[in-house]
Amino acid sequence: MTLLEVNDLHVRYDAGEKQVHAVDGVEFGVDYGETYGLVGESGCGKTTLAKSLMHLLDSNGYVESGEIWFDATLPQWENDRGEPRQEIIDGDRYPVREDGMTDLAKLDDQQIRDLRWRNIALIPQSAMNALNPVYKVGDQIVEAILRHEPETTREAADARARDLLERVGIEPERADDYAHQFSGGMKQRAVIAMSMACNPDLLIADEPTTALDVIIQDRILEELEELQEEFGVSILVVSHDISVMAEICDKLAVMYGGKIMESGPKEAVLDETANPYTLGLKNSFPTVAEADQDLISIPGTPPTLLDPSDGCRFANRCPFVVDECHTAHPPMYDVERAEAGRRSESDEVRAHRSACYRVDELDEMRADAGKEETWERVTQSH
Repeated sequence: MTLLEVNDLHVRYDAGEKQVHAVDGVEFGVDYGETYGLVGESGCGKTTLAKSLMHLLDSNGYVESGEIWFDATLPQWENDRGEPRQEIIDGDRYPVREDGMTDLAKLDDQQIRDLRWRNIALIPQSAMNALNPVYKVGDQIVEAILRHEPETTREAADARARDLLERVGIEPERADDYAHQFSGGMKQRAVIAMSMACNPDLLIADEPTTALDVIIQDRILEELEELQEEFGVSILVVSHDISVMAEICDKLAVMYGGKIMESGPKEAVLDETANPYTLGLKNSFPTVAEADQDLISIPGTPPTLLDPSDGCRFANRCPFVVDECHTAHPPMYDVERAEAGRRSESDEVRAHRSACYRVDELDEMRADAGKEETWERVTQSH
């Protein structure tokens, strides 16, 4: 069952007389109980995409167009059974569908605040910056609970905060400490506990293991998986680290230059890779199975996105580029059909899809992508 459905989303940042096309026509879906990953280089738009879902963009950022359908409605729009009232569904003023999905992109600031924490929560990239240095850690969790559950007593909220901290491996009495008294790993766990304060349906984890050593990284990922199993929460993970995605995700979307280049079930994207950019990313990450393999970097740098070209965003760094790549960005093709010799566009966001005009030549691209001389051609062409 679908929890989140993003359709043709465009997010912009004002930059003087120009605009940064940070997210450009992105679409994907997250089901209940699923872990979905957004992976790509720094600057590809994945964090902007995640923040746009909760209206947390910087002041010069905004959703230009597109839809963000989420399976929740505001409490004031619901009947006694927790369903949206028919007049809300039928009314032109409210972005609610017949199936009860609400378009988050159309909500105002006050309305989205009513859904944050209660239905959708964020684990931000910097745990230290997310914690108020002058409030006790436990009090910050209590504050979120009382804001969205005013019927809950202070004593009950405090007990829940301590229980949440214990669930993520922090002794309950540490709720009375301040953020500066926590280690980096403990801060990250505390922010995870805070995000689960109101038992949301969707948890957005933005680089949840960045700047942590590998042992703590593994523990944090284990705790996220345990919370998902216990509470049934869906998780949207944002990371540049393919190894993190391989461990925790069910489905995966690879972003580059504000667009999704490849998406689908994790095993399909990582084991049956169907896009030159994803192949390049895999070359740059070490694996235990091939520990002696030399890493191959992708030559060049990502596009500026201030004035993106009409062609494929990866064309200037791609060793498999053809003339067609410079004229228009490729649509998302169904990989399974292409491998069967029937290249065709796909609207099914859960299928294995790739934005590449040569998706029907995968055997050749996969074989050549692992050779360093293949990527050297890009440097020589410039």
